[in-house]
Amino acid sequence: MTTPAPRPERNAGIVRLLGVALGVFVLTFSLVPLYRIACEKVFGVRLERGASQVAASQAPTDRRVVRVEFDGGVNSKLPWAFHPEKLTMEVVPGELNEALYFARNDSEHALVGSAVPSVAPARASGYFNKTECFCFTAQTLQAGEQREMPVRFIVDPDLPADVRTITLSYTFYKNDALTAQLAPASAAGSSHAAP
Repeated sequence: MTTPAPRPERNAGIVRLLGVALGVFVLTFSLVPLYRIACEKVFGVRLERGASQVAASQAPTDRRVVRVEFDGGVNSKLPWAFHPEKLTMEVVPGELNEALYFARNDSEHALVGSAVPSVAPARASGYFNKTECFCFTAQTLQAGEQREMPVRFIVDPDLPADVRTITLSYTFYKNDALTAQLAPASAAGSSHAAP
């Protein structure tokens, strides 16, 4: 008994399917760099790189100075006071910098807030790299608690020369879900403390 020989049409179909699969695979991995290139060339916006890609010890390429302005606010649903220590800072691109913000919970119970950052002008956002920031995690403040909140950042030396001022702004919003989780925990703690 002999095994039938494979048909050439079937082999050609398999080869085509493998070619299509390989093409889709290559296209998938090339989309991210193509998207970055398109954003930079068409819109003049660089997508933000992760802090791990920016060397904190990177030596400044020149002594250019960029003015960084700081702003802070809270949503009306969050009874906190929040403001920057300094309103402006002169920085050298490529150097690690630190700015402080202050937050205070003016309510009578613990609240959780989440900070949303914004960098202006928008085309500078890809050149403003935060290496450490209170905005990376939700912040819990007990009733009346005050806290310093540092942000460490590097302005990329590749920042376009016509950008001389960058504004870093934060808005704190009440994190309702995490604040609700605090209520049962504090109630359980107070029931154990009562005789």
